Amino acid sequence: MFSPSSLQWLSLIGIIWLQSINGTNSDFPAYSSHVKNLLSISQIQLNNLAFASDAGKLLGWFSGIAAMHLPLWLALVIGAILGMVGYGVQYLFLINKIASLPYWVIFFLTVVAGNSICWINTVCYIVTIKNFPSNRQIAVGLSTSYVGLSAQVYTIIVDVIFPSSPGKKAKAYLFLNSIVPLLISVIAAPLVREIHHKGSTNQMGGFGVMFFITGATGIYAIICSLGSVVISTKIIAVGFGLLLAAPLMVVISMELTPTTKSDRVHDFTIDELSSVEERVVGKKVNEDQVEEEVAEIRVREEVRPSVMLQRLDFWLYFFLYMFGVTLGLVFLNNLGQIAESRGMSNASALVSLSSSFGFFGRLVPSLIDYFFSRSRCRYMVSRPAFIVMLMTLSTGSFMLLNTTNLYLTTATIGVCTGAITSIAISTTTELFGSKNFSVNHNILVTNIPIGSFVFGYLAAFLYQRETPEGSDKCMGSQCYRTIFFIWGSFCFVGTLLSLILYLRTRKFYLEQLIMKDQILAEENTRSATDLSNHQDFCLIDLGKRGH
Repeated sequence: MFSPSSLQWLSLIGIIWLQSINGTNSDFPAYSSHVKNLLSISQIQLNNLAFASDAGKLLGWFSGIAAMHLPLWLALVIGAILGMVGYGVQYLFLINKIASLPYWVIFFLTVVAGNSICWINTVCYIVTIKNFPSNRQIAVGLSTSYVGLSAQVYTIIVDVIFPSSPGKKAKAYLFLNSIVPLLISVIAAPLVREIHHKGSTNQMGGFGVMFFITGATGIYAIICSLGSVVISTKIIAVGFGLLLAAPLMVVISMELTPTTKSDRVHDFTIDELSSVEERVVGKKVNEDQVEEEVAEIRVREEVRPSVMLQRLDFWLYFFLYMFGVTLGLVFLNNLGQIAESRGMSNASALVSLSSSFGFFGRLVPSLIDYFFSRSRCRYMVSRPAFIVMLMTLSTGSFMLLNTTNLYLTTATIGVCTGAITSIAISTTTELFGSKNFSVNHNILVTNIPIGSFVFGYLAAFLYQRETPEGSDKCMGSQCYRTIFFIWGSFCFVGTLLSLILYLRTRKFYLEQLIMKDQILAEENTRSATDLSNHQDFCLIDLGKRGH
């Protein structure tokens, strides 16, 4: 049997596996051009399918309600089954196993597939927040970073199976998108559950190992995306498999490390000294309990969804997310056509690059939290302030898309989009509470389908306008020149909204910092007093033993 502490880490590992294959919509750019040819549809109809995948998030709040009333494993499996139906029926249609499907049915199936992602994400967020309450941003950011690898994971598998058959790749993506999440959900279901454990074990060491493994995975992903021409896809696939299994070392090391009483100080065992200390000073200070208390002060208040919708802060948050994360996702969804218009023969390499840098973007906020938690530094940039910085960088990248190397700007937008996505999870909890998080956050992300439709349709319309008569493709930098400027302008508006939200919440975060200082000061005073009393008692007791 595993210890409660090991079960906590196993739940995080299960979530990492789920997140690494849950970004099924992120691989759409890699096969969108093939789908367009197979279905004989226009650019606008293709854009509608990209929107349909995001439209599933309009019903994401339903998964939040279900997760509050159903066992989490059941909500997880329901989400995987929805994905299997959504992608699986499309796959059967493309291989001619079922009768011809009208376009509206394919659109609906894509909506169902997009909704399945919400179910799996909701379960992952809830379990992570509940199992690591004192380090929620670190755990959430670390696990969600793996979503950024989904496109590359699926691309690698497809390249191994169909290395030189573009016509079969679209079918392969749909098949994998339907079956892989279900298989991983069944494997991870026993691990993904709430673990009631409040031990005194310091989690920072475990997170340090996890960050090392995660960082190595991200670096490997970037190297593979840039050097896939010279590195065998089979070798790449084996390497990814080993790196995804590597987090198990944390649990194995915990289980294999024995708890001994061999370390003794003047005939006292470590456990005996702890017992003596508890008899003298009462209940020993629990570091994790103090950290949980610090985490609780980060929550502004518990807000019901109906109340949240009446607040200005929510709508500022809603639209800055739309003009930041959603806009970035629309750009990434169009990477296939953007690469094609620039004359790039391998669009999947660009998709893999954006996926890899999105991975690091999601990881950066939790890495910063990790180092601040270890140093207990008084000064820390608030999440809204961090969002302002990222939005500014993203705006500059959009404005430079027409003049700068596409790889560089794609990587930057991927980093910013991933980072804001990761920060948003903790920001939702801090601004509106954790009790209704599963519903509140799913309401927030409804801006994704709305923005996807508006920004994506605008891009498709302008692309179609630049396409020569009698052709279904637009070639040249002029295809996206206007839309890049428009996207950059929207992102600039989002930057202004993020600045307003930062100014409105600044007082709250300053109060939070003061309260944290007070708790840590009380902890340090209590620890110093306990240590002094403990040393005095040991000297007295040792003196008696000397006689």
